[in-house]
Amino acid sequence: MHPDIIVIRHQDSGACNLLSQKVNCAVLNAGDGRREHPTQALLDALTIINRKKKIEGLRIAICGDILHSRVARSNIYLLNMLGAEVNIIAPTNLMPKEIEKFGVNTFTDMKKGLKDCDIVMMLRLQNERMTSSYLSSNREYYEYYGLTPDKLEHAKADALIMHPGPMNRGIEIDTNLADDINKSVIKEQVELGVAVRMACLKIFCT
Repeated sequence: MHPDIIVIRHQDSGACNLLSQKVNCAVLNAGDGRREHPTQALLDALTIINRKKKIEGLRIAICGDILHSRVARSNIYLLNMLGAEVNIIAPTNLMPKEIEKFGVNTFTDMKKGLKDCDIVMMLRLQNERMTSSYLSSNREYYEYYGLTPDKLEHAKADALIMHPGPMNRGIEIDTNLADDINKSVIKEQVELGVAVRMACLKIFCT
């Protein structure tokens, strides 16, 4: 078919890297297994810069199913590279082993992890990637790790809420917070996702 570019999302980690070794064109990773989701991290960084005018020096919390999240991994790499302090918040069984080696602070107590954060990035529970039972119930997860107004009070007063979507309302995040136009930038993330991916296509197709 002689494509100029291939965009691939695959359930297996490393699939994009393998494909790039077999073809003579650019390969864009649209998400591979539990490994990475680079364009999501790029659009998240752009969203933060648009609102906060910087990333360096910000304290950013990434909360939820870290173990199965490629979004978390890509954001950790990029945000650390750009000078942010990254807090990882998750129950112990959804926290990758040796996660501290990635240069992050780890918390199992959400209120402590959110203290003085500028950005609160919630993650979707990756039920399709879970090979065993990780949660006793959605209700219990929401109580301890769902973003609610009382937990958000521990972050800075002007903290912004992010989520890569799709959201499980009432499990990962309170509906009113998700729709709060003064705090939530989730809609802006979606809009910038189109622009960022258009930019990637333009770069690799010229």
